[in-house]
Amino acid sequence: MSQVLQGILRGVLVLLIVLCPALLVPVITPEVGQAVTLLALLAAIVVVTEYSAPYPGLIEFRDAKPYNRARFILVGAIVLALTLLQRDIFLAPEVSGPVARLSLWLGNLLSFSFSPVTLLVAALPAGLPAAHLATVTVSAALALVIAVLGLGVFLGALAAGYWPRQNTIFNVWVNLPNFDPTKGVDVVQRLERDGQINIAVGIIMPFSLPALLHLSSLLVQPVTLETPLALVWGVTLWAFIPVSLIMRGISMYRVGQLIRAQRRRIAEAEEAVPLPPQSAYSA
Repeated sequence: MSQVLQGILRGVLVLLIVLCPALLVPVITPEVGQAVTLLALLAAIVVVTEYSAPYPGLIEFRDAKPYNRARFILVGAIVLALTLLQRDIFLAPEVSGPVARLSLWLGNLLSFSFSPVTLLVAALPAGLPAAHLATVTVSAALALVIAVLGLGVFLGALAAGYWPRQNTIFNVWVNLPNFDPTKGVDVVQRLERDGQINIAVGIIMPFSLPALLHLSSLLVQPVTLETPLALVWGVTLWAFIPVSLIMRGISMYRVGQLIRAQRRRIAEAEEAVPLPPQSAYSA
């Protein structure tokens, strides 16, 4: 029952985060609001089902708190900050709100050549209004700073030994349900290799994603981020996914190190056990 109640609480929090932009931004139409409500309910149902089930399914690190809590707080902070920024811009276009002033300062600070913010703005289709490009710039700068700060807090928790905790047992199957430890090379080598790949992809993604977005516009309708919801969720995913991959890679590498250390302790304990005395007739 406790596990079910915790799953319901998580589902309600996910529901609120998905509904947050639609509730706070004044320009959302009723049709869009209904669609967002349906998506929020589906997301909440998935989370409740995953965390209420006795066996792992799709969500990784389900029993390795506070890893998923940190990611949820990070994505919630980005969504809430961008939503408040859109609200400030809509209610006070002269940039008088505190979130808008902070975002403007960050946008000017991060608008240098080949920065992720500049590359994202350059990947948008030509002909968009200058005011919209400025809004994307400040939104991307705000989201990027929050994501980097969240990653820094996570790294600090790892350095302090807060996660994974030393007095708890880490179950690889429960926390990595899609990872097959019997496939391929040694499990430690696979965890460390996959962790390094995730970290590399996460670092490269902010610089390569705008280029891929620009190339995809040749095949599908180009992404403009002109509507408030598209801007909030598009920039949120742009900032959160690379940081989430880096966090996942670091966590997998850390789990591999824990398994390696456990193997070393077992080997040292076996070596410390004295061998039984042998007689002259033993082989």
